[in-house]
Amino acid sequence: MIRSTYLALTLMVAGTPMVVMAQPVAHVSEVDYQAAPQPAVAAGQFRNPVLPGFQPDPSLVKVGKDFYLVNSTFTWFPGIPIYHSRDLVNWRQIGNAIDRPGLFSFKGMRTNDAIFAPAISHYGGKFRILDTCVRCGGNFMLEAERPEGPWSDPIWLDFEGIDPSLFVDEDGNAWVLNNGAPEGEPRYEGHRAIWIQRIDLSSGKMVGPRKILVDGGVHPEDKPIWAEGPHIFRHDGWYYLTAAEGGTAEDHSQTIYRSRRPDGPYRPGPVNPILTQRDLAADRPARVEATGHADFVKLDDGSWWAVFLATVPFAGQSTLLGRETFLLPVTWKDGWPLILPQGVSVPLTVDRPALPIDASVNWTHWRDDFREATLAPQWLRLRETTGAAWYRTGNGLEITARPVAPGSLDDQPSFIGRRLRQQEASITTRLSFAPEREGDFAGLMAFMNEEHFISIGITEIDGERRIAVRERRNADQPESGVIVTSDLLNTLGPIDLRISFDKGVADFSWRSEGGMWKKMAENHDVEHMASVYAGLFTGAVVGPFAQQGASSE
Repeated sequence: MIRSTYLALTLMVAGTPMVVMAQPVAHVSEVDYQAAPQPAVAAGQFRNPVLPGFQPDPSLVKVGKDFYLVNSTFTWFPGIPIYHSRDLVNWRQIGNAIDRPGLFSFKGMRTNDAIFAPAISHYGGKFRILDTCVRCGGNFMLEAERPEGPWSDPIWLDFEGIDPSLFVDEDGNAWVLNNGAPEGEPRYEGHRAIWIQRIDLSSGKMVGPRKILVDGGVHPEDKPIWAEGPHIFRHDGWYYLTAAEGGTAEDHSQTIYRSRRPDGPYRPGPVNPILTQRDLAADRPARVEATGHADFVKLDDGSWWAVFLATVPFAGQSTLLGRETFLLPVTWKDGWPLILPQGVSVPLTVDRPALPIDASVNWTHWRDDFREATLAPQWLRLRETTGAAWYRTGNGLEITARPVAPGSLDDQPSFIGRRLRQQEASITTRLSFAPEREGDFAGLMAFMNEEHFISIGITEIDGERRIAVRERRNADQPESGVIVTSDLLNTLGPIDLRISFDKGVADFSWRSEGGMWKKMAENHDVEHMASVYAGLFTGAVVGPFAQQGASSE
């Protein structure tokens, strides 16, 4: 049995020892994630998304027979997950590029800030990631000899804007392109430009003048918004520039241009956008939305493929999963690439690339009993740990309840989570926790951002030990959220807690050891946590947490 404990300090006051009660500790023996198996696909096919859950802004690189992919993580730590595949379909996380404290300061930052769209490349025996830390330093480059790391400290790059990527030409000249403000005053809200400038990779210094490649978008007269996420690649003597346009919601799209020189001038293709779902009927079946922010890769057989972000809403534009990573083949016509013809829905089942099939990845079930000395790379924390360690693994998971609310920006809450991968899924944990004072709280939490989260756990209310469901639906509510419902808890032993999601509703359940499940807040509305209401950028993260002295006032 896992025992419940608390931290205590012994002080000497006037020669008399005095025990000062400190933070209680939650003991988690395991966390188990279950979702319904995905429908089977025919031989030779795969199912989109290839990276389900909160996996936006994909960028990939091919090195020999291996593919490596990265995504945005914003203020989640560790940041920039590194995925590996040999078939473009089955992706395994092999590390995180931002894997140690002190590289960046996320203190006081909201979930939608910090680490925006990374771009990974490989040249001269080194892997490089270019990225932007929004509100925490600007544009930077990380380097590593191996994709799993270790990655370097950030090399700061001296230019404004976001979404940098690296292109190295056949002559060895290296170029950085990115989204930046246009020259002069923007003509309208969302008016952006794609810029390019040379870089000396040995020093990290920018070289020569910056130059605009795209001002506004494909049709400047239509006032296109948020040209971003640019990449350059070569094909048949042409330089192709691809960029997203329209913002990262339902109007999102991908565009294409080409030139005979890396620094332009570029002209748009005859078919643009080359990927979008914005003109399709809202009531179409198997709806995919917000497609864009693509990156391209050429296989050894000469075929081309693109990864991109998209959402799969359960209603309107609502999804708890955020933006996910999709994969589609690229076709060529008259020297121009096309990801998907206009007016065609993104297919959820697709013929596989002509590559040896990698071992499959199970996204619908995982279990962690925390027997390893360190957390698996999939576990996330909000912001980075800067003070004393508040969790420990090796014999289960111990989480110290600290006086930091999930909605607080002042510090890192005691929360460890993993991405919710499916709209219909359950996460279960076994927990021991003894509240020491009013409001101490520990359990399971589903977190979208500081203003949208919900949890079930053990707490103390009016001197009674209870099971409670607590949520925050908006910024007007307390940073700890408010109690939705509670049950008296008579057992002192470990209990099981479970959150079961069914698209926009969830059940919250508990049971004593060996007992029957009891539902609380059954079919509770959680659509307020959908990314469309919570800033668009992230998706739900679920896992155990603890808080000292949670207040509903």
